[in-house]
Amino acid sequence: MELQEYLSILKKRWSLIVIVTLAATLVSGIVSYFVIQPTYKSDISVIIGKQDNTASQTTSMSYNDVMMYQKLVKTYSELAKSRTVAEHTINALGIDMKVSTLQGMISVAPKGDTEFLTITVKSKDAKQAMDLANQLAKSLKAVSSDVKKVDNVQILDPAQLPLNPDSPKPLLNMAIAFFLGLMVSVGVVFLLEYLDNTVKNPDDIEKLLDIPVIGTIPFITDANK
Repeated sequence: MELQEYLSILKKRWSLIVIVTLAATLVSGIVSYFVIQPTYKSDISVIIGKQDNTASQTTSMSYNDVMMYQKLVKTYSELAKSRTVAEHTINALGIDMKVSTLQGMISVAPKGDTEFLTITVKSKDAKQAMDLANQLAKSLKAVSSDVKKVDNVQILDPAQLPLNPDSPKPLLNMAIAFFLGLMVSVGVVFLLEYLDNTVKNPDDIEKLLDIPVIGTIPFITDANK
């Protein structure tokens, strides 16, 4: 097919393309705004390293100390997601929640090659996300002190109350649905054209029989007689 033929096919079935594209966008908007329950995210940052309270010490930590604490970040990342820390958090807040449920709401990620550790909690309730994030950091500090007999967790930035939901993102979902609907509708149009083997004009006859058309008989309606 030439470009002109492709454009002709799209022009012939433009209504189908418009209907499918708009329907996909509308459904995505309805689902995003009215069906999917918003999820809120709250973060808290901690530093893995001992807190130095000696006023006389003016020198900074040695390079070996920094490297040791950076390696400890990975260990504390797993500890923050452990069952022990989750149970400590639930008991401290006095909430009715399964440990597995809380663990599914938690994600822990170190910030590159640093001593920083970010604990993220996602919840349908904004305040619950903030409370859980703050208590998780406190519970990590308490459990690590009890297990390792040393306080290596220092809370840096406490979690804040999230004002806007983290998901869903209605505008993004609608944009994706628009482009998907457009591509699907165009694909359906070309599929219908490919499956349509009826003869509509002299060019179709020439392609089908590989012989030239020497004449056509016009269709005359009763009104034109």
